[in-house]
Amino acid sequence: MTDQPNQQPHQPYDGYDPYGQQPQAWPGQGYQGHEDPHAAQQYTQQWQGQTWETQNHQPVAPQAPDPETAILTPQSPRPAQSPRTPQGPTAPAAGDASAAGYGPATVGGNARLTDAQRARAEGRSPIIEPGMQPAALTALLGLLLAGAAAVGTYALLVPLVVLQAVTAAGWFRLNGMWPARQGIALGFAGALAADAALLVSDRSPSAILGTLGVWVLLALVLQLRSHADPDERMYGLMATVAASALAIAAGGYLAAAADAVTVGAVAVAVAVLARAIVPSPRTTVSVVVALLAASGAGSAVGTLTDLGTQGAFLGAGAAACALIGHRVASYDYPSRFVHFTAGVALPLAAAAPAVYVLGRALA
Repeated sequence: MTDQPNQQPHQPYDGYDPYGQQPQAWPGQGYQGHEDPHAAQQYTQQWQGQTWETQNHQPVAPQAPDPETAILTPQSPRPAQSPRTPQGPTAPAAGDASAAGYGPATVGGNARLTDAQRARAEGRSPIIEPGMQPAALTALLGLLLAGAAAVGTYALLVPLVVLQAVTAAGWFRLNGMWPARQGIALGFAGALAADAALLVSDRSPSAILGTLGVWVLLALVLQLRSHADPDERMYGLMATVAASALAIAAGGYLAAAADAVTVGAVAVAVAVLARAIVPSPRTTVSVVVALLAASGAGSAVGTLTDLGTQGAFLGAGAAACALIGHRVASYDYPSRFVHFTAGVALPLAAAAPAVYVLGRALA
């Protein structure tokens, strides 16, 4: 036995290590033996979750919005590029009309290409008429106005209030503003205020003009208090004023004589139905047929009232205004909801001033 430590040189052992470990050198000592390249990983904490490794991912190029929804669709594998193809933005393929309608992708997304814009780009008309079902509802509401006017003033209020409510809602939806509860409520409240003023003033038409002036000022004040963008505030102001004006102007049925309301409402009902029943490639032919039918209906109903055959003139005038409202409700590829609101109410609301003026002139 000796006091000296064992001085046998250390020989690297390349055989099987039952514990999966290799000898380690102390700090400051260089170990010249065999090094296992995986040994260091056994004493390093391993992360078992997903990592944010970015070296193996290529940057995703922005993709143009889908033509129908204008929402960015998921990325699909891009085809391999030819070595001669320059890197950078690629031009749309020849004949790709949908790609030409959009600019580069942005963080906020691109504006949706509306059906009307697409129709104009393709050379088609952006006009879609309401059709038979809205025309039938217009005729039904017109007949209700005519019958209620024959009964009395307060009976006329029931279908008139319905007409004014649908007018306010339909105008906002026609302008693409929905839900616009504040504007719709303001327009409808103006109509109710005009109706109340008419009843208090013994159906004086000045009540309509006074209410309209007050409501324009009120709409202006409310839009000035809005925190929206200036362009959006101006657009909302114009829509609110127009909706209020149309709903208030519909109160002309309440100011007009009962016989004039009866003749005019029936004439509007006949004109709208004729416009829907007689389709024609040329709009002029269908409009002429509708005016002639309304004039005949006005003359027939006028014989039952004090207007007599002069009801033909009132019927033709009311029908002309109604067809203008019908045309407005058909503009800019309106939706089905627009057809069943603005398409139903605008013909009758637009005809109300003509019914009042012509009724006073022919009485």
